[in-house]
Amino acid sequence: MSIKNRMQALAGACALGLALTVSAHADGSLSIYAWADSIAPDVVAKFEKETGIKVTVDAFSSNEDLLTKLQAGSSGYDIVTPSQHFVKIMIDSGLLEDIGATSMEAYQQILPEWQKPWWDPTGNYSIPLAFGNAGYTVNRDIYKGPVDSWKTYFEPPAELQGKIASLAQPDEVIPAAQNYLGIEYCSEDPQKMKQVLDLLLAQKPSVAVYSSDNIENRIGSGEVAAHFWWDGNTMRVRHNDKANVEYAMPKEGLVGWLDSYVVPKGAANIDNAKKFINFMASLENATDQYNYYGHSSPVKIDETKALYNKENAPELFPTVPVKMGQACSPAAQELVTKVWTQLLQ
Repeated sequence: MSIKNRMQALAGACALGLALTVSAHADGSLSIYAWADSIAPDVVAKFEKETGIKVTVDAFSSNEDLLTKLQAGSSGYDIVTPSQHFVKIMIDSGLLEDIGATSMEAYQQILPEWQKPWWDPTGNYSIPLAFGNAGYTVNRDIYKGPVDSWKTYFEPPAELQGKIASLAQPDEVIPAAQNYLGIEYCSEDPQKMKQVLDLLLAQKPSVAVYSSDNIENRIGSGEVAAHFWWDGNTMRVRHNDKANVEYAMPKEGLVGWLDSYVVPKGAANIDNAKKFINFMASLENATDQYNYYGHSSPVKIDETKALYNKENAPELFPTVPVKMGQACSPAAQELVTKVWTQLLQ
């Protein structure tokens, strides 16, 4: 579901007697393109108030859509938030600004395990925003059976047939199928990828829709009984909407992701972008962001003020293996594209 948040910048520069306050404020604007509902509006408003920078937040629902926009050039955005393997693709394609991330205040807040990861080994381009995993969610008002394997989703029992929903893109669905089949991510073996295609084609009659939008309403209302989805999103619809949903913990493993702040090449407001990234990574603001978004934080937060823990948010603390999605070779990506194209034709 696409959203756009437009917030009013301070008018203090025009007001008599506020010169000293306004002198500390930055000028201009900041345009952000992020996953839908991923950036806390209250924290954005706080940033605007403290800096005088006017912020616009637009939303995307897939890494593929974001990549296409950047490849087209002149996106008009100053910050975007791709997942790890797409950060790697964007760096290799020259689509991102070198913001010297390791020298930024925000870098000091990153948890050690997420510093200089394989997708940004020099630490020049990205500051992490949130991490989690992709799996499937069931509506327990409709489906009462086990959710300890991907078999439930990819080879659904009778009560789920025709009541499953998938995503519109292959980015996480195919790796999940590979987890189930015991096939390595980014396989360049056509025979192994045919196994993936055969599995998805056999599942297709049970799939009501392939869509990455409006998932919370589709699964929360019981329109479908199972939906490919994400950990924190499931937790939020369970907490906020009191939906009777459960996030599966398949023994074959979940598909991991980490989204980061990056700056597109040629962005008009790089300094403002870095100010925002530093602001969001501070202990207080990162905690507020975590409490809003409901996905795990790769930067330090105040645990005493964090709303979620193992007891009330088990979705965020997986009990099965999590394998991070990878940036595939051109040959492997071509096979992924072929599988998905044949599936949806």
